Amino acid sequence: MSDNKLIFVVDDDPFILNLVRKRLENKAYELETFMYGEECLDQLDRKPDLIILDYLFMKPDTRVMNGMEIFEKIREKEPDIPVIMLSGQDSGNIVLELARKGIEDYVIKDNELMDNLEIAINELFRKE
Repeated sequence: MSDNKLIFVVDDDPFILNLVRKRLENKAYELETFMYGEECLDQLDRKPDLIILDYLFMKPDTRVMNGMEIFEKIREKEPDIPVIMLSGQDSGNIVLELARKGIEDYVIKDNELMDNLEIAINELFRKE
């Protein structure tokens, strides 16, 4: 068992998963990536220190849960695991809804994504 923080990254975009993995892997984090929230929920008993969760999921010809639904399921099972939401949406309404529901942070998928995500993670773990 290592002292590294276990981070689950859930995004249906392989490019984003790869970006996050490349940026965070050498930072003493243990990363586990999932394409869909359902896979992440199956692994919650591993008690990750953080879940980075996409807001919107697309799977051809299949109904998959969106980030909000997954977040609510995470809260039901493991209310203490912090969640940072990623999204291409920068709508104030969405951010407000997420904040009300208890999301730790919200990072927009733009050119600053990795810098902002790393800042959010550092702030989160500093609070502990």
